[in-house]
Amino acid sequence: MPMDSMQKLYLEELRDIYSAEQQLVDALPKMAEKASHDELRTAFEQHLSQTQEHVRRLETIFDNLGEKPTGKECKGMKGLIEEGEDILKEDGDPDVKDAAMIAAAQRVEHYEIAAYGTVRTYADQLGLNDHAQLLQRTLDEEGNTDKRLNQLAMRKVNRDALFGRE
Repeated sequence: MPMDSMQKLYLEELRDIYSAEQQLVDALPKMAEKASHDELRTAFEQHLSQTQEHVRRLETIFDNLGEKPTGKECKGMKGLIEEGEDILKEDGDPDVKDAAMIAAAQRVEHYEIAAYGTVRTYADQLGLNDHAQLLQRTLDEEGNTDKRLNQLAMRKVNRDALFGRE
């Protein structure tokens, strides 16, 4: 599809994010299963539930636009998930692997924060206020997830990776 209007660009970016979220729905259970810290497992499980809600919000936006959400693969998220899967396959100290999984998850969050910030701005500029509100809610949740992962890393996981569990 030629990107000859902001409306088309907005739609293509939404499809990219939809693909990214669908890929995360598949990846997060694997990460939760491999987490050795209970708090990290819970964080991944909660993020899965949140991601499923993000998918529903995007589907609401697509319904409103009268468009289909499919048709594009998010290559950026695919690469980030592949890197995360490499971590899951590695042998090593479970605490260090948890620290590496948090790093991989935070890269994903930063990617999503950038993507949602962009489409929220497009929605604002296109006068799609209902869309902008839904996208802002998701953007806020992605930021909160990133902060939660950072706190978990600093408070527990990285310390355990450095010094062992008490």
